[in-house]
Amino acid sequence: MEPLERILSAAGYEVQARPEGLVALRGRDRRGVVMVRGLQSPVEIAPLFPADIVHRSAVYRDDPGPVARSLAADRGIEVIDRSTLGASLGEILLWPGVQRSDPGTESVTTPLEPPMAVFPAGEPIVRPRLGRREIEIMHGIEGASYRLRLVPFYLGAYRVRSPAAHGEPGPTSDHLVAVHAISQRAEIWEIGDRDWTPELSDPHDRLDAVLPVEAAEARAREAIRRHHTIAIDHTEQHGGAMVIEKRRIPPAPDDLRLGPMATIFVPYWYVESSRGRHVIDATTGRAVLPEGDGPG
Repeated sequence: MEPLERILSAAGYEVQARPEGLVALRGRDRRGVVMVRGLQSPVEIAPLFPADIVHRSAVYRDDPGPVARSLAADRGIEVIDRSTLGASLGEILLWPGVQRSDPGTESVTTPLEPPMAVFPAGEPIVRPRLGRREIEIMHGIEGASYRLRLVPFYLGAYRVRSPAAHGEPGPTSDHLVAVHAISQRAEIWEIGDRDWTPELSDPHDRLDAVLPVEAAEARAREAIRRHHTIAIDHTEQHGGAMVIEKRRIPPAPDDLRLGPMATIFVPYWYVESSRGRHVIDATTGRAVLPEGDGPG
């Protein structure tokens, strides 16, 4: 298989020698090819494909037989042998298409850089938009005790190139990720959705951070990857049957760049009523679980 190895390398694959065979991976379009030594079972071959590989092909010298083909189809692996290699080679070697970018936009071949910070320096406060009366109306809470608290978050700007269904580069976009510095809850924010203020005139308490910023960065990356993961149906034809495998594809490591995280404060209304305790975002009006936000 040495000639095929050279061809795959020239087509942009990274080729690695493994005991099971030669493994060729191309991250650009999430395609993987295993050139099998002998007649190894697809069960042995499947772990050689990283989880984010969409197009999986196993190249055998000879027909591995119907049982192997069935096992491969169950795992979303295309089986290629000597009789079908010629017809399949064109698709395997075809370079992924390059999306056209509008003038001034980032090319899909350009390494991503984190976006510039879009929030003030220091420890700014998200400007509240909802007072006590608005919260009473929105949530039907009357005759209750209200306290306004500033809850610490770590906020970072990030740039992500989202995966696409067939492995081609997806769109690039900028967002914010905010990690609750007490409960560790992470949220994805859209740039421009919130305003800033250096101080509040209303009486309020200020809570202290518990989570270290290093741990917040790890939480932020997990949340970003989860938020931008796509679900696809990978279809393989097996004889007269169509096999559909559901996969979840997260952004590749090189398709995510997170900028420095800064401490900010988000105002929340803490409400005690006959219905219990409520914690409500004073900017969005969204109710959250009260646990982990500090003493009552």
